[in-house]
Formats: sequence, structure tokens, C-alpha cells
Amino acid sequence: MTTEAERRYLARFQRVLDHVDANLDGDLGVETLASVAAFSPFHFHRQFAELTGVTLHRYVQLARLKRASFALAFRDAPVTEIALASGYGGSEAFARAFRQRLGQTPSDFRRSPDWEAWAAAIAPLDHARSIPMTIAFTHADVRIVDFPETRVALLAHRGDSTRISDTVRAFIAWRRETGLHPSKSRTFNLLHNDPETVPPEDFRMDVAASTDASIADNAAGVVADRIPAGRCATVRMTGSSDNLAPAVHFLYAEWLPGSGEELRDYPIFAERVRFFPDVPENEAVTDVFLPLR
Repeated sequence: MTTEAERRYLARFQRVLDHVDANLDGDLGVETLASVAAFSPFHFHRQFAELTGVTLHRYVQLARLKRASFALAFRDAPVTEIALASGYGGSEAFARAFRQRLGQTPSDFRRSPDWEAWAAAIAPLDHARSIPMTIAFTHADVRIVDFPETRVALLAHRGDSTRISDTVRAFIAWRRETGLHPSKSRTFNLLHNDPETVPPEDFRMDVAASTDASIADNAAGVVADRIPAGRCATVRMTGSSDNLAPAVHFLYAEWLPGSGEELRDYPIFAERVRFFPDVPENEAVTDVFLPLR
């Protein structure tokens, strides 16, 4: 059981992680980050490393490389621009650091990301973030809404969840080609099952974007579909959307048993309201919907 003193201590580290996410272009040295948490700069580097298992310098570098890798894979900004935004003086230094950590040059990663190597490289960052951050929901966070029927363009992902980013890349490319920008089209994920409980080959998830336009035949495999109208219980997640499990678990295991509600035959789904890397990762917003009768 976490004590109140421990919660306050971890909250100070959470302020540091949030500050890093919001200021990846700025000064993220030991003294700056120690002041954010109101810790002694003399001890802070040791405190951070002992708690998270990663040095402060490496944490900041990985946070910058994660944003850079998302910009390379899912956006079309020039490599030099991404390098400067990642705190490097030019593309050559950025390319060396990127290759050292992720095993590919930025250009190679943009063409064909090695997501397995990427996940291994980023794992220390995700582990460090999981220690101070506990996503907790209460029944007061749940709203019951009447979700309207929404026509969508949909691309199905079938198979290993580690390859979902390739499906997302294909869908983003199709959206660019058709002018269906997220600023004028809502973005959804349909979560048919849990990658933790099914064999990799049985994992199913769809990526979708709202549109009333007809969908022409296309090489990406995007098809017309719809999210049906109906009542839904919904909770909002703020922060990284890499893992929707806390919201899904809360709705199924904690909220539903005492709600008196019954589920209808449609998968739980999520709307990506604001997403990384367009906003700092701690400012991403995702609404999770549980369909009800």
C-alpha cells in the first residue's frame, strides 16, 4: 500500500516527467529539473536513476528520440527540422544518436521502421514513466453518452500487435492522399480484443477516420464502414495513449459490475482527440467508449 508520503514523493517526480514532455526543445539539465520537483540538485541525479532505473540524461534523450521517431514515421517534417527540435545542432549529430539508440538512420527509419528494435530501445523510457504515474479512475469520471452513428473510413489490422504502427502509417498515408486531415476528421481505434490475452495472429484492431465521403478502391485497403449509434459509457485518458489498458480495465472490471448496465455487441473503441507528437505526450487526450444496451 502506497503511503501518503510516498504518493507526494512520486507526484514530485511526475511533475518532472510532465515538464520533460512539455519542454523537449528546452533546457532539461539536472538543476532545471531538480527545481521543478523542489529537490536538491546535489542528490537529484542519483534519486532519479535509483527510482526509475535510467539516468536523467538517458531519459531525456529517449524522450526526444521517441518524439523524433514518431515525427519520422507518422509526419512529413524534414529530418533537419526534426533534428533541431530534438536538441541537436544538425542532422549529422542527430543521425549518430538515433542510429546508436534505435539501430537505424533517421532516413532508414522513415522508409521502413524496425518496430521491434524501436520497442526494445524505448522500453527503459516506458518503464521509468510507469513508476511514478498511476492512472486511477473513479465512478465520477464515467459519463453515459448517446454516441451518434458515425460513418468512417476504416483500415483493419490483423496479426501481431507489434506491427500496428505499420497499419497506422499506411492509414496516415491514405489520409494524406485523400485530404482527410485529423483537423477535419475524427480519429478512432476499434479494439476487438486484447493483445495480452490472444495469440499474436488473432489480434484485431481497426483504425478509422470519420467521413461522409464515398471511399474509392485503394491499394491501402481502406474501406467504408460505420460506428453505430448507441449508448456508451466513456472515460477520458490524459497523457500517453500507448496503453489504453487502465481505462479498459476500469470500465470492465470496476465500473460495469456495479453499474446495472448491460453491454451490446460492438467492440470497445477509442477516439484520439489530441495525439502525440502533435502535442506533448502528457497532453494527449483519448476518450474510451464502452458500448451499452
